[in-house]
Amino acid sequence: MSHYEAPIREPLVLGDKSYHDITEDIARPIEGKANKNWYIAFYISLAAMLWGFGCIFYTVGTGIGVWGLNKNIGWAWDITNFVWWVGIGHAGTLISAVLLLFRQKWRMAINRSAEAMTIFAVFQAGLFPIIHMGRPWNGYWVLPIPNQFGSLWVNFNSPLLWDVFAISTYLSVSLVFWWTGLLPDFAMIRDRAVKPFQKKIYALLSFGWSGRAKDWQRFEEVSLVLAGLATPLVLSVHTIVSMDFATSINPGWHSTIFPPYFVAGAIFSGFAMVQTLLGVMRKVTNLENYITRLHIEYYEHCNYLNRWNCCRCIRIRIFYCMVYGFSL
Repeated sequence: MSHYEAPIREPLVLGDKSYHDITEDIARPIEGKANKNWYIAFYISLAAMLWGFGCIFYTVGTGIGVWGLNKNIGWAWDITNFVWWVGIGHAGTLISAVLLLFRQKWRMAINRSAEAMTIFAVFQAGLFPIIHMGRPWNGYWVLPIPNQFGSLWVNFNSPLLWDVFAISTYLSVSLVFWWTGLLPDFAMIRDRAVKPFQKKIYALLSFGWSGRAKDWQRFEEVSLVLAGLATPLVLSVHTIVSMDFATSINPGWHSTIFPPYFVAGAIFSGFAMVQTLLGVMRKVTNLENYITRLHIEYYEHCNYLNRWNCCRCIRIRIFYCMVYGFSL
């Protein structure tokens, strides 16, 4: 054993692993050949991606009316997907940041999946407002930058522009938070790399990490600062997303319950997506000894409070509709 574990607490890593064994097991999916499960997951993902590209080309070529948009319906299939992708993206960084602030060691088994899910989900969410414009090649018009059209400028009173600023800020902080956590891992792979090209790539990605005490001190300080920034950003970003609906004049939508309702729903859906990815990844990469049932149980304990909060928001929404006569 590399260190002593209290008998009253179940070990977070199974199999009586040493630090060397942990390094070998973590680096094996990258350095070794992919197994059968990895290829199955890859081809399923590839098929879904090609299907998505085909749908995007069809939508751009035919028109966004295929999403159900018309003169009476301003929000259709695109805004539904936008809210969903933003929602699951928020929970990833929130889980990792909050567990880091509370010094929970078991976060090390799930933080990589949660943070990576955030990055990719936010990228996916950004596609739908751009396609919703009908002319994706003019997507840069949503940014307040000088242009060749003279007085053409963005509408700072629009919640859609607030989304641009909020999501871009959140993406920047989440990306730096994710990359900072990967620096020791990149350095480990750099030191183990055999091919000169791989060593150069990982040396560039690791930003000169040497493993000194000073490096670890700065690593901890920067991680805490980024976690402190990311946590309130999660609440603010999905609050702004909810204002796409709450600032409208539609009966039942013009409500102050939308911000907490959206935040609770986003965290709940994000928790579910992280758990789904963990279940797949522990099988594909053979990491059952590192992502154990104990981690999943701890994860579910954290999700209980969020479930209660979601049910509370739904009950408030139903009561609101019953009192004022609005439909759900």
